Amino acid sequence: MTDTTITTLQVDGMTCEHCVASVTEELSEVDGVDSVEVDLNPGGASTVSVQADATVGHDRLRAAVEEAGYRLSAR
Repeated sequence: MTDTTITTLQVDGMTCEHCVASVTEELSEVDGVDSVEVDLNPGGASTVSVQADATVGHDRLRAAVEEAGYRLSAR
């Protein structure tokens, strides 16, 4: 059994439920991701919590967010 972790990401540029769906879809396609929850903050950084195998690296999550057309907050 693989250990799971919850990673919290701050994502810029999300403004609506379509944005939430796009980011959720891309993150969910990463091997090892079990669930994705988004707290939408239009006009600011939205909080995205990803539950995944401990082996899923931050770089893979960032790449999925970028594939959806968004970027991680520098904050």
